[in-house]
Amino acid sequence: MSARLLLLPLLAPSLGGKLRAGQPGRFCSLASCSYKLRNVELHPLWQSSTSVTGGTRQSPIDIHMRSSVFDPKLKPLTVRYDPTTCLQIWNNGYSFLVEFDDTTEKSGNQCSSQEDFTFMTQVITGGPLNNSFRLKQFHFHWGAINDWGSEHTVDSKVFPAELHLVHWNSDLYKSFEEAIMEANGLAVIGVFLKLGTHHTELQSMIDMFPSIKYKDAVVAFKYFDPSTLIPSCPDYWTYDGSLTTHH
Repeated sequence: MSARLLLLPLLAPSLGGKLRAGQPGRFCSLASCSYKLRNVELHPLWQSSTSVTGGTRQSPIDIHMRSSVFDPKLKPLTVRYDPTTCLQIWNNGYSFLVEFDDTTEKSGNQCSSQEDFTFMTQVITGGPLNNSFRLKQFHFHWGAINDWGSEHTVDSKVFPAELHLVHWNSDLYKSFEEAIMEANGLAVIGVFLKLGTHHTELQSMIDMFPSIKYKDAVVAFKYFDPSTLIPSCPDYWTYDGSLTTHH
């Protein structure tokens, strides 16, 4: 299952194709993830070379700073989320998913102003994307210890955790289930996480964990804005990859 990956730098509180770094009109500032900050030892999942069958666009990857190519033609990535579409947190047995109502996008005609319209939507556009992609869910990847947990690495540097916001192409397809099986169906925003100061929005989610201790447990989770988990720095890497989990 293919997906367009957009990887963002840190949030502070064999390549299948060319990696591109984008933010038009200025130099890319992704140095915070460079090799000089790498771990002495590789991520446990990257310690030996492996061959992956099934295609050349496999995720995750080890991002090589010197192999990434700055593309001044890439547009800024535009993220618009509607907090009222947040539905629930679901324990699927290997992670937890925060799920959203993705059955429709609110029309600008329902809003009193253009400012309201930019807020009352739940899509990402721009960047390398030629269509609108609607948010379905987000989840995290983490490890048994604080030293590693991210799926992607940067010049062999591992991060404590990685956030994935999963979107589907609502211009070309009628549902997530249809889009996940088709070309240009998905776009995933990945965010590297590090230990830092208290994050109020993230804590509100963690406070719900005792209610979903067991597989298939679901608890209502209303009004959450995922954009609070996205870094203010607009720079990103992007490449054609794949989903790293399935169910």
